[in-house]
Amino acid sequence: MTMAETTTRVDLDPRIDTYHFYEREWEGYEQLIDAFEHDVPDQFDLATYLCDRWADADPNRVAVHALGADGTETRYTYGDLRRDANRLANHLADAGIDAGDRIAVHGGQKVEYLLAHLAAWKLGAISVPLSLLFGPDGLEYRLADSGASAFVVDEAALPTLRAVEPDLDELETKVVVGDGPTEGNEAAFHDAIADRSTDVETATTDADDPAVVMYTSGTTGPPKGVVHAHRSVLGVLPGQILTRYNMDVRAGDTLYTPGEWSWSGPLFDVIVSGLYLGVPIVGDADPGFDPEEMLALIDRFDVSIVGAPATVWRALMQVPEASERYDLGSLRVVFNGGEALGGSIVDWFHETIGGVAVHEVYGQTETAAAGAGDCEALGIDHRDGHMGKPVPGLEIEVLDVDDADPLGTGEVGELAVRYEGNPVCFLEFWNAPEKTARRLDDGWLRTEDLGSKTDDGYVSFHSRKDDVINSSGYRIGPAEIEECLAGHDAVADAGVIGVPDEMRGEVPKAFVVLAEGNEATDELSETLRGHVESRLAKYERPRELEFVSELPTTTTGKVRRHDLRVREGLVEVE
Repeated sequence: MTMAETTTRVDLDPRIDTYHFYEREWEGYEQLIDAFEHDVPDQFDLATYLCDRWADADPNRVAVHALGADGTETRYTYGDLRRDANRLANHLADAGIDAGDRIAVHGGQKVEYLLAHLAAWKLGAISVPLSLLFGPDGLEYRLADSGASAFVVDEAALPTLRAVEPDLDELETKVVVGDGPTEGNEAAFHDAIADRSTDVETATTDADDPAVVMYTSGTTGPPKGVVHAHRSVLGVLPGQILTRYNMDVRAGDTLYTPGEWSWSGPLFDVIVSGLYLGVPIVGDADPGFDPEEMLALIDRFDVSIVGAPATVWRALMQVPEASERYDLGSLRVVFNGGEALGGSIVDWFHETIGGVAVHEVYGQTETAAAGAGDCEALGIDHRDGHMGKPVPGLEIEVLDVDDADPLGTGEVGELAVRYEGNPVCFLEFWNAPEKTARRLDDGWLRTEDLGSKTDDGYVSFHSRKDDVINSSGYRIGPAEIEECLAGHDAVADAGVIGVPDEMRGEVPKAFVVLAEGNEATDELSETLRGHVESRLAKYERPRELEFVSELPTTTTGKVRRHDLRVREGLVEVE
């Protein structure tokens, strides 16, 4: 594998050569894995490496293509980012924000939220990304649990914030993104920074100092605050370079994801890696998702690298004559995370666009979305039912669920990541030492994901530990059935859970969203169940199947199986 001729070298200071390994030739994956070792300096801060060093070396380099809700574009250079992040940092400092304080940041795709993260890190504070979709309970819980003293908040969420604010004693500073009216001590974002100095002295931070608290989606219990250090970007980069960039960081690349910037995947996959590597990011202020609009965005900005869960790809596949109506020739890498990547999606990209590397990636919030993945450039082609191989600097083992004993090839156990000395791993769960201790086991971070490994190193995801369906002694993972159903021409999407059965203990029940032009009939239900039985196994056949208009999903597109269990009356509403 050779370095691409289109890669442009910029003299950056500081620069850590270890993380530019894509600039040299490698014989293959094994050579890279054997040679790679992390190089984490004692002092390290995200603001310098993601923004300021680029602003020094190439201030006019485009960092963000910001697309407004009205469709207008504003380009932000690294010089612009530093200027406005410094202004916001000075506003927050004057409000009393100091090192170690938590600054909540809404997660819409607006440059103001990116500036908020940078400003927090410049002060040595800790950013807390929060979804725009949280209702009163969800928002109050996270603001209270994190002890946030400042909040860069979207105007659309002001009614929710104002309703819960009386119970948030530590929240004193509110900076509002939007053009609507403010109340009390709320400050409009651009008014807050207008007259501030553009100079600020970035706080000195150790690589192990906390930088971000990211709350889990809550699909497996109460949300937990996952604390990541400044060093996390160095842990993330090797996997990003393989799985997102296909070992080729090009001068003409542009990044996009439809996901909110509040979740670990979009934040680390796109924001962190893009800014570190100097690759422009497209941010779309419209929080809604429309497959036609996404295709138009890829066309308009010549997006070359795009990431999303399988639900998004299936929606694109429903757009008629996509490649004829939109120029998608700029795409060179598509990466899929959060859901299984089915062969039908891979085939669609190859047949519809061609020349696109389609990668499946694996990670979780506790590993900053890093873990394993495909990389065609290194010979790690996608295999159905697998998630690629462990990325450089990260060791994955399959452990017995009940102890720390490693299992053999093909055996299903709990996937675990080597924790000691791994910069990508979280520091702790915020205010939850007992939960932290339960996840760390003899030097391993237990992921609570069940999976296996092949003899040549590919990793497979079986299910979450609490999603396993036990039917007549068989352990069934719902993801495999969902992928199989979604691969049928009549199906747009599917979710599967286990439901009680008097004879078998549990049986799979499928919830199916039909593709356009198909009608829900008993005949089709039987066809789909037979499809699973014929493609997977008789015991994996859904004993029950219900047609639905839509599936409950998280903001990152994952099926919320907990909500399906609530619908069936199997569990109570959280």
